[in-house]
Amino acid sequence: MAEGRITKRTVDALNTTGREYVHWDGELTGFGVRVRATGSKSYIAVYRTGGRNAPQRRVTIGAVGKIETDKAREEAKTIIREAELGHDRAAERARARKEMNVAQLCDLYLEEGCDTKQPSTIATDRGRVERHIKPLLGKKRVSELRRADVEKFLRDVAAGKTAVDIKTGSRGRAIVEGGKGTASRTVGLLGGIMSFAVSRDMRGDNPVRGVKRYPDKKGETFLSSADLARLGDAMERLEKEGANPSALAIIRLLALTGARKSEIATLKWSEVDLERGYLRLATSKTGAKVLPLGAPACQVLAEVPRLDDSIYVFPASTGTRHFQGTERVWAKIKQAAGFPNLRLHDLRHSFASVGLARGDALPVIGAILGHKDVKTTDRYAHLADDPVKQAADGISDAVNAALGGARGGTVVRLKVQ
Repeated sequence: MAEGRITKRTVDALNTTGREYVHWDGELTGFGVRVRATGSKSYIAVYRTGGRNAPQRRVTIGAVGKIETDKAREEAKTIIREAELGHDRAAERARARKEMNVAQLCDLYLEEGCDTKQPSTIATDRGRVERHIKPLLGKKRVSELRRADVEKFLRDVAAGKTAVDIKTGSRGRAIVEGGKGTASRTVGLLGGIMSFAVSRDMRGDNPVRGVKRYPDKKGETFLSSADLARLGDAMERLEKEGANPSALAIIRLLALTGARKSEIATLKWSEVDLERGYLRLATSKTGAKVLPLGAPACQVLAEVPRLDDSIYVFPASTGTRHFQGTERVWAKIKQAAGFPNLRLHDLRHSFASVGLARGDALPVIGAILGHKDVKTTDRYAHLADDPVKQAADGISDAVNAALGGARGGTVVRLKVQ
């Protein structure tokens, strides 16, 4: 479609339609804005070299938000003008990319290959790239990477070859661990990066394909009712000792909702609907979603003091950001409860476990958790809100009772991502 000159206002008004399309400029032929099905937007230029019968070439100028509209227009003019003189910018880029090393490919992937990923996932990917992939494989040419190199990389990361403990700033530390789980997940990311390379014609095959990874034990810790009781006792003791109330409230909400840490830690008051008992999250790992709240979770939120000068439910003590000290308090709680290796994310798995132990259907639990698996989504998409909300109430009540000192209970194993 083309409707006049593309401006910032035009770009901001473009909406996703569930499929990719291009909005063309009405003045400069060949200049447009590509809108992907995910909603991400980028400026592009299309041209031909060698006459009307020559194949059409397309060049991505830059992502919307990273380059101004007027600058993108000028760059498009340059690309199209050069094409009239026989200069093929797309072919030039393709040649340069074929000579890229793995480090350069990773940078390109993080810039152009993560349109469908959430910021938190991209941050995790960036950490794995910088701490593991670049140090061991960064200098190798993309075209030269072989399956044997990937297999050696897997073994090296598992053996701790990239493990490091370094100082970051005046007080910070970056602790990078190896291990089989880290190795397997990083090779999984490398596979995605190499698929991106194949899609950009930088090589014809993916060297990660067929590499056998270590079994990833991530997500297999579940707490019984007795375990939850020990956790609740530890939280009560820490509360009496003056532990940060925001951290305690965040941890309790994670246990009572099955939400991800980022969803609660960054929660805004505008996303809280206590009247109906929902969190209406603008973004999450799987995109925007509605999270039903049980009565105990609503009670926790109702007791959180609201600060007029902050948009966050749990603001930082200084500045305008959200509270970020939950992990420090959690470290004390899990030690006091006798679970030194327990992760905050394990509360999410335990929430699902309690639901299954109650007899709640897997599709309903998947709806509460906002599970992104397509097959699971297909199975629960037809459900009304009522059974989902009722299950959320029941599971939250059961977890709350356990945290308050209930003993015994059945552990039902369920993997949740």
